[in-house]
Amino acid sequence: MHRDLKLSVVIPCYNEEDGVREVIGRMPKAVDEVVVVDNNCTDRTAEVARGLGARVVTETTPGYGAAYKAGLRAASGDVVITLDGDGTYPPEEIPRLVEELVDHGWDFLSASRFPLTDPNAMQFTNRLGNGVLTVATAVLFFKPIRDSQSGMWVFHRSVLDRMRLTSDGMAFSEEIKLEALLRGLKFGEGHIPYGERIGEVKLQKWRDGWENLAFLVRKRLGAV
Repeated sequence: MHRDLKLSVVIPCYNEEDGVREVIGRMPKAVDEVVVVDNNCTDRTAEVARGLGARVVTETTPGYGAAYKAGLRAASGDVVITLDGDGTYPPEEIPRLVEELVDHGWDFLSASRFPLTDPNAMQFTNRLGNGVLTVATAVLFFKPIRDSQSGMWVFHRSVLDRMRLTSDGMAFSEEIKLEALLRGLKFGEGHIPYGERIGEVKLQKWRDGWENLAFLVRKRLGAV
């Protein structure tokens, strides 16, 4: 509990046994529930997560968004926090970010990675792609976001009922932020230190980047 709020952390995973071990191990005591989504893992991710006290949910539909939808349905806390299972997002920052959410009266907080605390944590091509997608989001929707692709969010679980989340892929990250903004929720961003990933890179940067850009256009045209 933190500020009398039950905290649930949702972590989507595809073969992240080493990363999820560290992420759960770094989880603050204020977190009441950790939900790990096993998205067709072929390693020991689920076993490791259960051994560390996490609740494991299985989602067979492949994709980042599909995994998140399953995890968000399973989360029971008043406030939901999301993290990747690769150690890049800092669990230690959760209490501070919840404080920001509550103190500012926000419904949804997105954790911004920029400016990077550690420039080595993200390759130049990834930074470039993030920049292009963030600018595209601002141009298409007139909604300035510092980091449209961030995968760490803190929000009141009750706001999920007001969102229409459709993407099963990587575009889910930008979609949930846009839904928060377009539905008139109180939205803010807080800076976090972003770290180097543990384990194998799963992102297919060029394919995922183009798909995310195409999704933004389709959403602006009302096609999703």
